Amino acid sequence: MPFSLSTTTTILRSPNPNFRRSRKSRMSTPPVLSLALPSDTGRVLSIQSHTVQGYVGNKSAVFPLQLLGYDVDPINSVQFSNHTGYPTFKGQVLNGEQLWELIEGLEANDLLFYTHLLTGYIGSVSFLNTILEVINKLRSVNPNLTYVCDPVMGDEGKLYVPEELVHVYREKVVPLASMLTPNQFEAEKLTGLRINSEEDGREACAILHAAGPSKVVITSITIGGLLLLIGSHQKEKGQKPEQFKILIDKIPAYFTGTGDLMTALLLGWSNKYPDSLDKAAELAVSTLQALLRRTLDDYKRAGYDPTSSSLEIRLIQSQDDIRNPNVELKAERYR
Repeated sequence: MPFSLSTTTTILRSPNPNFRRSRKSRMSTPPVLSLALPSDTGRVLSIQSHTVQGYVGNKSAVFPLQLLGYDVDPINSVQFSNHTGYPTFKGQVLNGEQLWELIEGLEANDLLFYTHLLTGYIGSVSFLNTILEVINKLRSVNPNLTYVCDPVMGDEGKLYVPEELVHVYREKVVPLASMLTPNQFEAEKLTGLRINSEEDGREACAILHAAGPSKVVITSITIGGLLLLIGSHQKEKGQKPEQFKILIDKIPAYFTGTGDLMTALLLGWSNKYPDSLDKAAELAVSTLQALLRRTLDDYKRAGYDPTSSSLEIRLIQSQDDIRNPNVELKAERYR
């Protein structure tokens, strides 16, 4: 009798548990090549938001990291139709229990070895507390895990998250981070220091170093009408950090997903240049500026006024700038 599709289906659905076990024992699970043959860069677990349309959260972070040579496994903390700046959105939110279930699934199959953990927007205290458990679990597998934290809480004096999250970030998350990438407002919330000058920015970095992370990049600070980035690398505890600034050209528009992209680029380049955070920041800023200019130009070409609303970034069209950025904005080291 010919071996038909219906026969195959019947066999695979056999209710005999002994048959299933014997079949499973004959099947060899292939190795995960990102573990068996790890890349020179690393394997990243990225826990961030996700949108079907547009580039924010994991949609803004995963592709650039892959272009830079990283294996990236995303966990989507939310899955929305589009970002929340649109008139409406639909979707689902992952809770802490569901996040932990995914981690347990990875652990059960010996898939929990990561070189990096990246986290972005987190909307609840319970989910953030589960992130703390994830960090501890990952470091029990790889004690050298690098944790890059973008403490997304707000901007321009406005909180996007419940006030209780600020305390959890300050007291529990920051001490576990290897690199922290707050904006000006978030750095102020984490340190309790008002940043009105470059000296204030440098002091905020020092306060954050004392709390935990060896690398701190305040990704955007506005002082006296100027936009700048301030970075700080404390190579040894108790040692004076190497600090620098990059003056950034202002682009007259508002974009979504730029913070998520910037943190991913900082992770990618700082791992390639572990002792030169200033060089990593130059590369990240240069990529971002080129991408934003392209986005602005394309909206203008489409006949749209780019100052009228937030703009979706042109990520795919900027992949050459991600791989090989032309460094135009240079870091200036503080003495």
